[in-house]
Amino acid sequence: MLRARRRRWRTRVRTRTLVAVVAALALLVPVGWMWADSLVPTPYSVMDMGTPDFGGGPGEHAGHAMTGPAVDTLREPPGPADVDVTLEARVGRVTLPSGRVIDGYSLNGTTPGPEIRAVEGQMVQVRLVNADVPEGVTLHWHGYDVPAGDDGVAGVTQDAVPVGGSFVYRFRAEQVGTFWYHSHQVADPQVRGGLFGALVVTPRAGLGDTGDVLAVTHLHEGRRTINGFDGEVAAPGAPGSRVRVRVVNTDNGPIQAWVGGAPYRLVAIDGTDVVGPTPTTDSLSITAGARADLEIDLPADGAGVRVELGGSALTFGQSLPPTPRPPRQLDPLTYGTPAALGFDPDAADRRFDYVIGRRPGFVDGRPGLFWTVNGSLWPDVPMYVVREGDVVRMRIDNASGDLHPMHLHGHHAVVLARDGVPATGSPWWVDSLDAQDGHTYDIAFVADNPGLWMDHCHNLAHPAEGLMAHLVYEGVTTPYRVGDVGGHTHNDPE
Repeated sequence: MLRARRRRWRTRVRTRTLVAVVAALALLVPVGWMWADSLVPTPYSVMDMGTPDFGGGPGEHAGHAMTGPAVDTLREPPGPADVDVTLEARVGRVTLPSGRVIDGYSLNGTTPGPEIRAVEGQMVQVRLVNADVPEGVTLHWHGYDVPAGDDGVAGVTQDAVPVGGSFVYRFRAEQVGTFWYHSHQVADPQVRGGLFGALVVTPRAGLGDTGDVLAVTHLHEGRRTINGFDGEVAAPGAPGSRVRVRVVNTDNGPIQAWVGGAPYRLVAIDGTDVVGPTPTTDSLSITAGARADLEIDLPADGAGVRVELGGSALTFGQSLPPTPRPPRQLDPLTYGTPAALGFDPDAADRRFDYVIGRRPGFVDGRPGLFWTVNGSLWPDVPMYVVREGDVVRMRIDNASGDLHPMHLHGHHAVVLARDGVPATGSPWWVDSLDAQDGHTYDIAFVADNPGLWMDHCHNLAHPAEGLMAHLVYEGVTTPYRVGDVGGHTHNDPE
């Protein structure tokens, strides 16, 4: 009897063990497959990542890794420059213009780096020197549609500049407006740490009697600064004069801006003039990476004016206490006067979807909760393929549970509609779009700048979690690789 019980007990134990092993294998085998499938070689070419998406245009069956011009050949030729600047990148203790000392990065000993200012039509040349940044550096010209070879993305358009090395960027200042530059090598820590500065291009005819004031905002070690100064910053402006305040948001999230003491006009968004701007007292959301030019007529009696910028303020005239945020927010979809776009978005040659989601999985072997593009985890994301001259439409659908400031390199796009509601104001041109959760945005642009371009979230922690894709012109290739490429160079654009 006892022996029979023992045999039955052993049988039950073996059966349960076998069931547990089978169940574990049923779980671990697909998980292991997903883990292995997520691994990418190092180094790798972005040309080999992703799934080609032709948007219904020609080339559906031709493949996208075709022989053509290499991205590093799409550059301005050498020659004299009207604006010639050298920027030296360093890491370590940095003294802000306010006098506060932080641990971070600097360009020519300061952060923000020097303002680069040019006049429309001038040739700009910037020599970047890496003094001692061990992980390497680059410079990306955010919002400026430079030739592709000067876009400054490590592993895509160039190798990161190693310690002791240099790289020369050249571009013609054909776009008038407010822009900025920043590192695109391990971009999240380097930009947060201070590797950035402003780029301003003024029209040939000048700004007349309008004052020109720069306001570069940044969180330096958790404290909001304007041009490197903490708290309130006094700005020049005579009573009764008109000033143009160029706001640059260099952070990972949006800031709210408004003006106390006077109305303002939103005269430019992301470096493009607004048609028919009207006076307003509404607040304005400026997303990560975006710029907004505010034009203010200062009171003739010298009364104070405050431009509130995310917890800091730019002040004019007499002292004015902080002003509460207005109850209404300006909507660029309806602000200003309609005008011709110069192309017909309804006759688009390519139509793409960029659906942002989130789900658990593996990215390059790392388990976690990651962003998805069109339902897939990186690197199985779209490679949007176009030809020069194409009219391109794209629908951005954010169903991810978070806000994403979407940034397309090398191009400006016009917002046609939000949630299916057509734009009725001035053409709303952007290079950094505040794609809010639960909303859709229809945008369009002309493919007029051949190259290989990133299209990613500018909360710079998010691309490292998979929120990036690329726009490639058919036939364009790159000789660069992401990862260890020999010597002391490791290309890591995010």
